[in-house]
Amino acid sequence: MTTLESWIECWQSLGVAPSPALVRLHAELLSRYSEPHRHYHTLQHLSECFEKVSELLPLTEHPAEVFLALWFHDAFYDTQRSDNEERSAIRARDTAIEFGVEPVAAQCIYDLVMATRHAAEPVGIDAQVLVDADLSVLGASIARFDEYEVQVRQEYAWVPEPIFRSKRAEVLKGFLARPQIYSTAVFQQRYEEQARSNLLRSIAQLQ
Repeated sequence: MTTLESWIECWQSLGVAPSPALVRLHAELLSRYSEPHRHYHTLQHLSECFEKVSELLPLTEHPAEVFLALWFHDAFYDTQRSDNEERSAIRARDTAIEFGVEPVAAQCIYDLVMATRHAAEPVGIDAQVLVDADLSVLGASIARFDEYEVQVRQEYAWVPEPIFRSKRAEVLKGFLARPQIYSTAVFQQRYEEQARSNLLRSIAQLQ
């Protein structure tokens, strides 16, 4: 679903005609997810998210907005900044408006990207689907989850080990403390148990 064809089709569903500018934007985003300082927030992550979200798109109210929010949700990623999601959300909204998308739909895309901050449990089925896809790695196989943890550490290589361990454990405990890690019934049934097992194991290793 990261193909140029699916990208163009999504914009068309929002009333945007194919253009060289859309092709350039697609290439730009692929380039951003391929930046050398990224180890987890890469095309691998993006592809995994699209694979998971494809199962849930029939549940959404605004599938095109969810699709584009997923594309943009990590457009900006710098572990030494705290406003990555906001910068990505602004870029998504402003770009949509520039291409002629209705302001309400553009704001919806902005709000969806902001939901991936994971500062609170997502509200509304569109945000729930997007966030579940973004967090799907928590419920991945042991091998993939362990790879993910290594990738996250690489992205924070500049943080001293004791501080990283403490902060990382705090983040993972936050997810574990939720009544449900996943919001959709499909993901709760399929990934909740594995996610909690992965989190418990990782927290134990960090402490």
